[in-house]
Amino acid sequence: MKNVRVGIVGLLVAFGIFSCSEEPRYKGALSPEEALKTFELEDGFEIEIFAAEPHICDPVQLVFNEDGQAYAVEMPDYPGKPDPNAGKGRIKLLIDTDGDGVIDSASIFADGIGDATSILPYQGGLLVTAAPYIKYYKDTDGDGKADEEETLFSGFFENNSEAQITSLTYGVDNWIYANNNGQRSTVKYERRPERAPVSLAGKDFRFRLDKDRFEAESGAGQFGLTTDDWGHRFFTQNTLHLQTAPIPDRYLNRHNRLPSNSSVANIYGTDLRAYPISTPPYWRVERSEGRQRQYDAAGIDRTEHVWDHFTGASGGMMYKASLFPESYYGSIFTSEVALNLVHRDVIQTTQEGPFLAAKRAPDGQQKEFLASTDPWFRPVNATVGPDGALYVVDMYRQHIETPVSIPDSLKADMDFQKGMERGRIYRIFPKGKRPEIPAVSLRSKSTDELVDILEQNDHWWRIQAQRLLVERKDTAVTGRIVDLLKTHPDPRTRLHALYVLEGLDKLSVEHVSAVLTDAHPQLRKHGVILAEDYPTMVKAVISAADDPEAEVAFQAALSLGQFAPTAEIIGALARLAIKYGSDPWFRKAILSSESGASSGLYQQLLQNGQYATSVGSQAKFMEELAFTIGAGGNVSDYNKVVSTLSKENAELEGPILQGFAGGVRKAEVNTLTKIDALKALPTAALSEKGREIIDTLVNELTEKLEDGK
Repeated sequence: MKNVRVGIVGLLVAFGIFSCSEEPRYKGALSPEEALKTFELEDGFEIEIFAAEPHICDPVQLVFNEDGQAYAVEMPDYPGKPDPNAGKGRIKLLIDTDGDGVIDSASIFADGIGDATSILPYQGGLLVTAAPYIKYYKDTDGDGKADEEETLFSGFFENNSEAQITSLTYGVDNWIYANNNGQRSTVKYERRPERAPVSLAGKDFRFRLDKDRFEAESGAGQFGLTTDDWGHRFFTQNTLHLQTAPIPDRYLNRHNRLPSNSSVANIYGTDLRAYPISTPPYWRVERSEGRQRQYDAAGIDRTEHVWDHFTGASGGMMYKASLFPESYYGSIFTSEVALNLVHRDVIQTTQEGPFLAAKRAPDGQQKEFLASTDPWFRPVNATVGPDGALYVVDMYRQHIETPVSIPDSLKADMDFQKGMERGRIYRIFPKGKRPEIPAVSLRSKSTDELVDILEQNDHWWRIQAQRLLVERKDTAVTGRIVDLLKTHPDPRTRLHALYVLEGLDKLSVEHVSAVLTDAHPQLRKHGVILAEDYPTMVKAVISAADDPEAEVAFQAALSLGQFAPTAEIIGALARLAIKYGSDPWFRKAILSSESGASSGLYQQLLQNGQYATSVGSQAKFMEELAFTIGAGGNVSDYNKVVSTLSKENAELEGPILQGFAGGVRKAEVNTLTKIDALKALPTAALSEKGREIIDTLVNELTEKLEDGK
């Protein structure tokens, strides 16, 4: 019997049936030193290990606080959901004991955190996103461990670790921004429990602890948020690796009559290709081929891309330092966890919405800034340190995709936590220019010394100085800050000075007026925003509507709606509609306010000879304006829509009435009231087609009424 058994085993081995004779489907891990050899990095740069296991495991973010201390968030629970109050997440202080620029020790600042995904230095401690919370941790006794923990906000979505509150970012406007991936959340501010909670469905989040303010913000960022010198936000969302939100949420919700309140713009266009040098894993090939067969069988014209398109974009970081060559300033480096690479985009400004555009850098190059043949390389995030180097955070896992996205049939030999004891952080710098770690001790600097730091070139130093000045509330430096605002040659320093004054509650009409005439358009834009708090500055905002820079005029279109409607405001909006009405973002900006969505603007435009002669570019604006009027449900406005039309507007009649009909359908008004108002309209002067649009709408509403809907 024994010989028979040996014979059968021999046959199985000979025919290759035993799995031990086959190559494993998934490769094993490499040491940090071996992994370095798998990298292809853009010419002119070097990469080295900054931190690795055992000092760091499962890192998802690295930040440097105001004293240059490196803190990292570890997320070993990913992709599972930790039990309540039993998370394994940690925040570590990474320590370089011998000053050679490599981490050789680490201590735990805080642990037992569920779903910790991002941190931000604040008030001597760290803000932490850990759904369903944003918390604050602080070491008050100097032992390196947090002994103070406070829950600041609660109620964030928590059922998918890839789509939770994350990416804390301190903005130049003193607001702290966070990605929420548009998840449904009802968020409560624990310091002021009497305050009404805020709904975040379809939105991101922002808050100010110094003023006890919190609100929804436009956007649907997933994991990765960065800003430029002027406060524009850029965020990532898996396949759409670079997006922005041109219109803040506070403007989009002044009324509910917009044809669309979508706030997100993809600024990269339609070319979403990436160029990995690794090979696709077995499960992805099998899943993609299965999906493609389903599309083909159903007759769906769709291509399932296996490996050459963005699928796991995360952690975008704009480079705003002087160590790299000047051409790299303002580039955004986006990690791609699935394709094992880091991508670089150059950001350009445009004169039409959304005013920003991104393109691959260098243009046309079919390779990435950094790529690896190691399938375990999982770059999830990046940061720029006080030394000006780019730090890439590598979670280093065998599998990074959430199991929810993979068919059960492919999970049998997949361990989604394989590698949880590993993790790396790499440092990138120009070849031959390895930076020394600078002595950073901003917390011990005097307030006057912090003012000096606002003049530095690197954003890391400027934003830390701004934050500390605002936190200290030392108004003795107000005079020096005003001097920077008025006379400093660098517009970035002038902008920081502006918001230091705002944070110190020392901003005045005089300061805002000075900014409104600044030579730099981004300063003028922020001047328009801040002018909203001063009713006497309405005329200055009206003047800004004629600014030669499109984005400044765009901001004026938004800000004019914050003032009480007047004939002058409607006149300014009319000028904007004439000049920019063909731009969909300008249309939304104008229509977002009561003044812009008014019958007064409608009548003024139709009676403007210049406007009437440019029908081709204005028809869409008039259609959307008529929609907002129809959705308002005001019977007298309904009459104005039709009675103002004349033979001079014949080419606009169709779009206007189609838009008006769509708005009436949306109006939250009794159906019978709508019917009576439509029947009373003076339609005799309309064309036959125009009367048909109104009659069709009346019949539709009558049927709806009869059906009891």
